[in-house]
Amino acid sequence: MRQVVQNFRSGDLRVKEVPAPGVRSGQLLVANVRSLISAGTEKSTVNVAKKGLLGKALERPEMARKVIDKALKDGLAETAQMVFQRLDTPVALGYSCAGYVVGVGAGVNGFAVGDRVACAGQNHASHAEFVAVPVNLCSRIPEGVDFDAAAYVTLGAIAMQGVRQAEPRLGELVVVIGLGLLGQLAVQMLKANGCRVLAADVAGDKLAMARQFGADDAVLIGDLAEATRVMSGGRGADCVLIAASTKDNGPVEIAGEICRKKGRVVVLGAVGMNLPREPYYLKELELRLSTSYGPGRYDPAYEEKGQDYPYGYVRWTEGRNMEAFLWLIQAGKVDVASLTTHRFGIDQAEQAYQLMMGGAQPYLGILLEYAGTPDSAAQPIAVATGVRSSALSFGIIGAGNHVRDRLLGPLQKIDSTSIRWICTSTGVNADALAEKLAVANRTTDFRQVLADPDTNVVVIGTRHGSHARMVIESLEAGKHVFVEKPLCLTEDELTQIAATYARKAAEGLRLMVGFNRRFSEHGAKAREFFAGHREPLVMMYRVNAGAVPPDHWVQDPVAGGGRIIGEACHFLDYMQFVCGSRPVAVRGLAIGSHSSGITSDQSILSFRFADGSVGTIVYAAGGDGSLAKERFEALGGGKALVMDDFLTTEFHENGRSRRFRSGKRDKGFSQ
Repeated sequence: MRQVVQNFRSGDLRVKEVPAPGVRSGQLLVANVRSLISAGTEKSTVNVAKKGLLGKALERPEMARKVIDKALKDGLAETAQMVFQRLDTPVALGYSCAGYVVGVGAGVNGFAVGDRVACAGQNHASHAEFVAVPVNLCSRIPEGVDFDAAAYVTLGAIAMQGVRQAEPRLGELVVVIGLGLLGQLAVQMLKANGCRVLAADVAGDKLAMARQFGADDAVLIGDLAEATRVMSGGRGADCVLIAASTKDNGPVEIAGEICRKKGRVVVLGAVGMNLPREPYYLKELELRLSTSYGPGRYDPAYEEKGQDYPYGYVRWTEGRNMEAFLWLIQAGKVDVASLTTHRFGIDQAEQAYQLMMGGAQPYLGILLEYAGTPDSAAQPIAVATGVRSSALSFGIIGAGNHVRDRLLGPLQKIDSTSIRWICTSTGVNADALAEKLAVANRTTDFRQVLADPDTNVVVIGTRHGSHARMVIESLEAGKHVFVEKPLCLTEDELTQIAATYARKAAEGLRLMVGFNRRFSEHGAKAREFFAGHREPLVMMYRVNAGAVPPDHWVQDPVAGGGRIIGEACHFLDYMQFVCGSRPVAVRGLAIGSHSSGITSDQSILSFRFADGSVGTIVYAAGGDGSLAKERFEALGGGKALVMDDFLTTEFHENGRSRRFRSGKRDKGFSQ
């Protein structure tokens, strides 16, 4: 399928042929008919991408600080490699579209193939022929509303949430600053709400449109103070809604000047927020911010998992704002047809962005057009034919940061290996990585990899909750399997994998889990140091893991299984490798109440091993990042060992000590 993609490192923007998404649980697969270019947000995104490294750092200082901290900790070379890897990750543009449902995922109710829907959401409702969108970000298009109008649904919901935050009352005077798409939509909604509206902008050509949409007056920003005085009879505006986009503090400054005492200022756009204290303090003004398109935004449980908020307690979620906006169009309360100034076919999308970035021609609403129909079907990219070019021909299933940063480089250096497939959840990422590595095949469906007879090994690096299913299906398909830890999340899954592997191992297939630390030089030397001893070891592994937000996928019991299963298994494996014996008993103790609400990732885990050795993992998420992440100690047989963060290992024996230091942090990935 064709999709608009931008390389964030170079700024290069193109329409590319990428694999279409599959229909997944909780999602709708939609064949786009129209999508809307959001001039404000997308222009900003494109501008940042076109800047050099310094410009990008100045735009995102918080990310620059993280890069500096990593360089101090891990070295400049490793940090630079990570940074360029991230920058080379393509960006899918667009977040507002409309089309036909052509696939319904498991667990989705209320939608059927052939339904007309409007869709929202970054990384979902993008400029592409097919999009996979979570159900809570889809709204059925009512009768009488065409695809052109429905494609405005995201911008409409954003404007509506800003108006809701303003809490306009019948007859109030509301000032709208900024007359781009959001401002023009807000003007119409405020008029539908029975308000008097004064609109303002720095561009004179947008004032006439605001008047067309019902604004009682529209003025240049320099004339706003006087216009407000006249319309309010010297009392000031009841509310000021800022829909401008600027780093300047001008909008919030003038809002404080023109608002009445105890008035309201609502920030809808991205503007400077250094408030002048005096007018806000003396008038006791109320400052409110509007979070995108309403309650549910940025909540993975709502947006990704389809968990709706109770109607009686959260009346206006982002999904219900989308529905209300479409109703306003149907009822003739909001006119979006007049906002559309340009149309381009998806093949001409680059011209649309050139128009937007050039500034030589006025524009407002820019629509991209597609040939979507109720029976559209995504065509898979043709598989490269021919016999595999090496003894081991790999299919990479899941290529997140860990796989790209740690596994692909060492894998490519191994003789008699080749990568035949890249499979990721989005076609954009699959295509970009395959192109970078000169891999012939790319897909979003892992079963296409398993069906290829010329692929004999798969690397599974997806989210933890999918590991067991993919491991079993890969073995059944006759593939050797390397799966990132953890192997699975439940005992039932482990039992199923063991039964499958027992059969397939007899056929010569191999299954390996990515417990890399045992393959480091530090692990090998520790094993050798204690080799031959017959006394049990006492071991302690302290992990300064750092905090992970409660809503991160790894904390989810279904998708990630939690950090103990997801990562602490590494440290248990290292202990059993050093002592040469398997664990036979375990006891865990988590901390008490914690501000994050998570206690399981702050735990002490104690193990007894078959040879009598004991070991404790201290897994802490509440420490400071200046302390090294990992420290391992082992004592027994008249010997002692201390390993610090896979940089140094000290060996103590017969009253003497020696130290091994690796040139860089060696966690065994290259082995």
